[in-house]
Amino acid sequence: MYKCMLIEDDVELSTLMKEYLEKYNYTVFEQNDFRNLEEQFDSIQPDFVLLDINLPYYDGFYLCRAFRKKSRVPIIITSARSGDIDQVMAIELGADDYLVKPFAFEVLLAKVKAALRRTYGEYANKEHRLSVGGLVLDENSLNMSYQEKIVELSKNEYKLIKKFIENKDRIITREELFEEIWDDASFVDDNTLTVNISRIKNKFLQLGIKDGIKTKRGVGYLFHYEVIEGE
Repeated sequence: MYKCMLIEDDVELSTLMKEYLEKYNYTVFEQNDFRNLEEQFDSIQPDFVLLDINLPYYDGFYLCRAFRKKSRVPIIITSARSGDIDQVMAIELGADDYLVKPFAFEVLLAKVKAALRRTYGEYANKEHRLSVGGLVLDENSLNMSYQEKIVELSKNEYKLIKKFIENKDRIITREELFEEIWDDASFVDDNTLTVNISRIKNKFLQLGIKDGIKTKRGVGYLFHYEVIEGE
């Protein structure tokens, strides 16, 4: 039975979310003390987190980053903020998904199930290290290294780079990349993938790798691994 840490200061909504998830056999730890959430996270050791942004004492962005530093459990943001900047910031800080209020509980459940499958189930990454031409991708540390340089990755960045390395000899469509991160692309803004790809390209640049990802306009993306193996 998966444990959920539910962080929502709207008491009525929190109660409804808790009751709904419990119908599907999730154990839900509803939070009422918003001053000690990091300590509660360590105590509960949840399997996933549902996290609002507008909270007393510490906002959800701060908590998302704090949780991600110590754990790779799925974090799903549930917020009334619908702007692209908020969604991009959440992803950059390590969130796995973003759900805009008001939302249907069926959509919430679908996103929870998808996140759990990706992390613990049939879609979970089984390999811990991948390498190509001196570039090393490490799942345990969520790091990527090359020629003694190291960059940290979010979980989504790791999954996308892993997809590129495993398919280094072919163009990967945007649809394939959507499916790698989000089981149902209809719930995801197209700009979210673009932002993730831009961040990956920047991570390669930080390692001194230029043109690591090639954009094939109208088709998808190609991992240009020859620039790594050629050095």
